[in-house]
Amino acid sequence: MTIGISVVLIITSLLMVLLVLLHKGKGGGLSDLFGGGMSSSLGSSSVVERNLDRLTIFTGVIWFLCIVGLGLLLNH
Repeated sequence: MTIGISVVLIITSLLMVLLVLLHKGKGGGLSDLFGGGMSSSLGSSSVVERNLDRLTIFTGVIWFLCIVGLGLLLNH
C-alpha cells in the first residue's frame, strides 16, 4: 500500500512541477525580471489557461492527499 502511494506521490510531484512551469507569468513579480513583460490580454484567460488551472489544482489535491495518507500509514 505504501509503495503504491509513494509511486503516485512521485508521479504527481513531477506533474506538479511541469504544470506550474507551463503557467504564464502574470507580471509584477520575478517573471518581469527575466523578460516576461506585460501580456496583451491581462484580464481575460483563455479556455486552455482555465483548464490548466483546473488540472493544476486537481493534481495538487491528489498530491496533498498522498502526503497525508502516506504520513498516516507510516505513523501507525
